Formats: sequence, C-alpha cells, structure tokens
Amino acid sequence: MKGAIIGGLVKVWETDWGLTAFLVLLVTFAFVVNPLVTLSVQGQLVANIFFSLLLISGVSAISKSHVARVLVIVLAGVTILLRWLQHAAPGTAIGTLSATFSLLFLGLLTGVVLFEVFKKGPVTVHRIQGAVAVYLLLGIIWAFAYDLVELQIPGSFQAAQSTLPHSALVYFSFTTLTTVGYGDINPVHPLARSLANLEGLVGQLFPVILIARLVAMEVEFKMRRRAP
Repeated sequence: MKGAIIGGLVKVWETDWGLTAFLVLLVTFAFVVNPLVTLSVQGQLVANIFFSLLLISGVSAISKSHVARVLVIVLAGVTILLRWLQHAAPGTAIGTLSATFSLLFLGLLTGVVLFEVFKKGPVTVHRIQGAVAVYLLLGIIWAFAYDLVELQIPGSFQAAQSTLPHSALVYFSFTTLTTVGYGDINPVHPLARSLANLEGLVGQLFPVILIARLVAMEVEFKMRRRAP
C-alpha cells in the first residue's frame, strides 16, 4: 500500500500536474506562511517546515537524470539541515551558509522548472502555472540574496524597524520585482542597490520574454500538427 502511494506521487510529479502542485505550495509559502507566521519562534518553526516541504517537492519535480537527481537531493538535504540549524542556533555564520545553499538550490530548481516549461509539446495550463512558479522563485531567490547582503553588511537596508527578518526581505523583493516600490524599505548600500536594480530589470523583462517564447512554442506546435 505504501509503495503504491509513493509510486502514485512520483507519477504525478512526472506529469505537468507536478508544476501545478509545486505552484500551490510555493504560493502558500510565499504569501501565507512566510509573512504571517515568522513573527514568533513557533512561527519560524512552521516556516521552516513549509520551506522543507518546498525543497522536497522540488526534488520530486526534477528531471529524470540520475546525476541531476543526486545533486539536487544532496543540495536540498544540506539546505534543509542548515535551515533547521539556523532555527536551533541562530547566528551570522549559520545564516550565511543557509542563505547561500538556499540560493544554490533555488537557482538549480528554477532552471529545472524552466526546462519543464519550455520542453517540446503543446502549451498547457500547467506549463503556464510552472512559468508563474519561476517568477515567484525569482522573488524568493532575490530575498535570500538580500539576506546575504544584510548578514555581511548590516544596515544595507533602511527601514523603520532596526532588524529586518527574512519575511520583510521577501516583501521587499516582491515589491521590487513587480516595480511597485512602496518605499518603506530602502536599499542604501551600493551592493543592495545594484541587486535591487537588477531585480527590477528582470521583473520587467521576464514576463515579456516568457510570453513571446510561449506564443512561439504554441505556433510551432500547431504548425507541426498541420504539416502532412
């Protein structure tokens, strides 16, 4: 019975439905868990659990390549361990390692999801949802990059609160990615400003390039179907 359940989950992740499931988990983490429950120790624990689920689901969604699967499993395992260590014994060193491995894993995961989105075949709703997941991953990736900057250079961001938790940097990242820019958190260090400028540029170019690519894929697919 247990083997059948695991086999069924693997089959789901091997189809386009895996992209849909991954998007649901990603949205839950970014917009529900992260901003609402990271204000307390118990909330941070819940956030770590969700982040662990996010990484595990990412491992399930990777390509069938044995080498890639092993690499991502190792990266995910180290990242999860560091997140839990950061919860148990917070500090600059552990925080830096945790943010670095989170960046590496999420960057690799973004590449894998993009590969699934752009593989040959019709442009389905699930692929579009995968593309949305990539956009959200970009916001989370930049949040960890801001984490690294703030850890190494305290005061890189100016805000009303003296310390900026990760949830605040996720909020700042998405307002920058979407070029909303409320101004309640401001990058003041040159490195932080450069990262913010780059994120704003990516936030504008990615949807345009993505739509163009998906339209081209759909046109190419329909032309192949009509060809004798």
